[in-house]
Amino acid sequence: MDLEKAPGARPGTQAEGCLAVAIRVPVRIVVLVLVVPVRMVWDALVVGGRFLRDTLFRPLGRALGWVARALFVWPWVALWRHVVRPVGQGLAWLGRVLLVVPAVWLYRTVLTPVGHALARAARGTAAGFGWFFGGLAAGLAWIFGGLAAACRWLYARLLTPAGHAVAWVFKGIGMVLAAVGLGTYTVVAWLVRYLLVVPALWLYTWVLTPIGRAAAFLADGFVRIVRMIFVGIGTALYWTARVLLVLPALAVWRWVLVPVGRALAVVAREIGEALGHAWRIAGYVSLAVGRFFARLFRWTFVEPARWVYRTVLTPVGHAVRDRVLRPAAEAARAVRRTARQTLESARDSARQARADFRRMLFGTPAEPQPVARREPAAGETRTLGSSTTALMKD
Repeated sequence: MDLEKAPGARPGTQAEGCLAVAIRVPVRIVVLVLVVPVRMVWDALVVGGRFLRDTLFRPLGRALGWVARALFVWPWVALWRHVVRPVGQGLAWLGRVLLVVPAVWLYRTVLTPVGHALARAARGTAAGFGWFFGGLAAGLAWIFGGLAAACRWLYARLLTPAGHAVAWVFKGIGMVLAAVGLGTYTVVAWLVRYLLVVPALWLYTWVLTPIGRAAAFLADGFVRIVRMIFVGIGTALYWTARVLLVLPALAVWRWVLVPVGRALAVVAREIGEALGHAWRIAGYVSLAVGRFFARLFRWTFVEPARWVYRTVLTPVGHAVRDRVLRPAAEAARAVRRTARQTLESARDSARQARADFRRMLFGTPAEPQPVARREPAAGETRTLGSSTTALMKD
């Protein structure tokens, strides 16, 4: 057992077998050779994707967002602000002026007085009808009171004695019928008991019960025999299936599938760990290769381009700016200034000629008369003796 343990195994970890130790190094070498190109291609795709995202997709997305706002959002906002809302406010004002204000005026000045007048008329009519129906109800109450007194006298003096007599007659008839019915019931019950119940009870006790017990005993014996037959067949089938199927399958599982599964699990675990180590090592290799190519690109293109920009293009650009662009810009500004002054002088001349022509046709306009101001001039100040209102003016 000590020889199977790894020499550097940490305490608390599971001991590794010889199969894991035997397949670890070759699997890691093969996986590293296969994974390094994949990792380098993946890193190149990641760098290219970031470059495209920063230089193409993000500006393109912003431009598309601006175009979408300009084409779909801003026109609707302008339509809402400058068309729909003013039109809605105008329609609301028209509806208020044409419908709400006339309806309120009609309700206040026409319908409310008419309703008050109708309510007063209805209250007067209701009072008249109440007096009329009150008198009618009092008369009807007096009439019905007399009828009720007559009905009470008729019930007490005539109907009650007649009812008592009829009840006494029916009570006697009921007693006679009860006596006749009781005798008939007694005779019929005696006949039913000795002609039906006693023979049926004797037949059940001495004939049907022994026959039923014998049939139950025969049925119980038949069920036991059938059950014993089926239990024997089931036991034979169970042991046959156990011997022919279960025991071989259990042996295959214990001595073939479990060892093979454990070996495959060890191989899969080692391959997974090898893939993880190879992916990390390939990352370092890809980083080193990327840095190498970045430095090569910098030494080959960036530094020469920077040197050309600093030593050649910058002096040439400064010379072009100082000797060509600035004089051209000054000349353009001078020409623009001269043109502006010329246009201003032409505009003043045209304005003066138009004023002279108007004076020649219509004459000089009248000078406006000065109007006395009620407020003090800008240079003056208010004092206690000065007046600033129309009532205090002298």
